[in-house]
Amino acid sequence: MAMLRAPYSTANLILKRIRVIVSCQHIHSSSQIKSHENPLGIPRRIANPPPTLPRRGGPPEKSRIRGVNHVVVVASGKGGVGKSTVAANLALSLLSTSTLPRAPRIGLLDLDIFGPSVPKLMGLENAGDPELTSNNKLVPLRNHGIKTMSIGYLLPPNPANDSPVVWRGMMVMKAVQQLLFDVDWTSPEDLDVLVIDMPPGTGDVQLSLGQLVIVDGAVIVSTPQDVALVDARKGVGMFNKVSIPIIGLLLNMSHFTCRSCSTPHELFGSSSNFERAAIDLGLGVLGKLPLITAVSDGGDVGQPAMVQSSLEGEEVRNVMRDVGRSIAETKESGVAISYATASSRMMLTIDTANAVYSRETTHRPMIHPAT
Repeated sequence: MAMLRAPYSTANLILKRIRVIVSCQHIHSSSQIKSHENPLGIPRRIANPPPTLPRRGGPPEKSRIRGVNHVVVVASGKGGVGKSTVAANLALSLLSTSTLPRAPRIGLLDLDIFGPSVPKLMGLENAGDPELTSNNKLVPLRNHGIKTMSIGYLLPPNPANDSPVVWRGMMVMKAVQQLLFDVDWTSPEDLDVLVIDMPPGTGDVQLSLGQLVIVDGAVIVSTPQDVALVDARKGVGMFNKVSIPIIGLLLNMSHFTCRSCSTPHELFGSSSNFERAAIDLGLGVLGKLPLITAVSDGGDVGQPAMVQSSLEGEEVRNVMRDVGRSIAETKESGVAISYATASSRMMLTIDTANAVYSRETTHRPMIHPAT
């Protein structure tokens, strides 16, 4: 990387183009080297350009991310429920729950443009800039056995790590497309699973992902409060509309266990509300994660619960391993979606090792085979 920082070198100029310039003093220069079509500033000499959303006409054809066999998204309807922490630990849990005869290859992609958390959670906050391949694709940064990519790696160096991304919708959408299709996940071999940490809510990023990428399943994270469950329901409805199958719901901060008396306390509301919501939505509960200090403390220093060995975090590790096994079962047995065009109904069928789970919804998908 020393060569990349040499004054006036070609590589240095490329690196400057990649950086996301967001401070006021750089507004004018950033407008010269960036555009709505290329917000990350990646040199455009790629033989196979990424798919883009058409301005008119029908929806684009979904495709697989090159170098990725399966995609699982972690989403939430509301911010602050621990979605990014869950995504990081889920990626790590897949390393130990895979049934493959070899070590699995897992990746973690941060699509939260305005609030990227993966660099800090994975201990890569000061890892430096991603390198470029010969065909100008970003090389993922690696830690804890996981390949990762985030817009946080491309922000200008800042001792306080507080550089904001101040972009309008079109720039955000193009940045999402570049993070999806301009990252080299193929070296040395393709990923088995890419876990995508989504931004909260039901906005443009979720819609673009649903229109552009074949997603194998989604995990919806929520906390017990009614206000969080309301937004979680909206998230489920949104994924139904964009034809992304939902693997299940995961309750975070379910309870706190007193160290003195070992009594669990549901600080943020009864988990029964969450269970009723899951029944109403026809979805399974993947697990209930406790509220413990080891999770937040570990995230602050780049040591997720799955790589810790503390006794306090054992319950979290066990739950995340169960979630990882549920995803492995779904991935290996397959997820099928069928449509009844006349009634605009969608049938989701997940055939696992234990049972066949089916759910019908009357919500017509925004991307429908008949359109």
